[in-house]
Amino acid sequence: MLLEHPHSALIDTPLPVPVPQAGEIRILIEACGVCRTDLHVADGELPQATYPIVPGHEIVGIVDALGVGVTAFEPGERVGVPWLARTCGRCGYCERGLENLCDFAEFTGCTRDGGYATHVLADAAFCIRLGAPWTDPVATAPLLCAGLIGWRALSAAGPAERLGIFGFGAAAHIVTQLARWRGTRVFAFTRPDDRSTQAFAKSLGASWAGGSDEPTPEPLDAAIIFAPVGGLVPAALRSVRKAGRVVCAGIHMSDIPRFPYRLLWEERQLVSVANLTRQDAVAFFDVAARAEVRTHVQRYALDDANRALADLRAGRVEGAAVLVPGDGR
Repeated sequence: MLLEHPHSALIDTPLPVPVPQAGEIRILIEACGVCRTDLHVADGELPQATYPIVPGHEIVGIVDALGVGVTAFEPGERVGVPWLARTCGRCGYCERGLENLCDFAEFTGCTRDGGYATHVLADAAFCIRLGAPWTDPVATAPLLCAGLIGWRALSAAGPAERLGIFGFGAAAHIVTQLARWRGTRVFAFTRPDDRSTQAFAKSLGASWAGGSDEPTPEPLDAAIIFAPVGGLVPAALRSVRKAGRVVCAGIHMSDIPRFPYRLLWEERQLVSVANLTRQDAVAFFDVAARAEVRTHVQRYALDDANRALADLRAGRVEGAAVLVPGDGR
């Protein structure tokens, strides 16, 4: 499914099966998650995006061809393809172990074609081997971004007995499971009056769930904002105690409104996370297996990608949306 330019619908465009170049692998796609970042690509909100583009960066599939020099994978192996597609390895950020901030990074489904397709090419060095327990490609797909970025955001939040989560979508439903596994109490903030999502959050172990316009019942140690709404930043700062931390976890957010310095004072911290690293993937998949993370997914046929994006935009997806080539079964 091709996005020819921002603000256009995806169109079913026949493309030749790609041939892997040196260092690449070709993957027969089994499933691809639908991420809010795909909406930002579709809406032209990411300056790094190139068009036309095949979106999708939560990819699970089977290796079916190797480029010259690839020895780490063999045909028939299941792998995951995340958002971070390639880095230069030479800039100051890469040399300091901050490949997520690489000045010349490439991104799956944003600067190179992604997973809203039957096949995809990927740099073998940035693919993730998916052995047991990740045998269900549809359930695993959301872990490739919602899981990885959620993990990076949770790590950035630091130790917390009480964690607030603003925006309860795919990443939040995974982070809640990880937080509960390590003994953290979760307070879920949803769209006002969204009783269904609040009930979903509680079913995953949230101690409290309410609208983002409601005050938290207790001061929080940290908060993570997954919703791309800048107006939530002051609300999150109000919710955390002295020395509390607010983490902005989205790749795009509407403008943050002016707020009084008093909200930031007393050593509260406001930070962001960007992209991910390969080490994040190693750590996350280990923890997710031990925590027995289970994703809640809504399946869509690949041809229904436009409907999946519309449902995500309207808040009609509980957990994560996943595209499946064929009829979606």
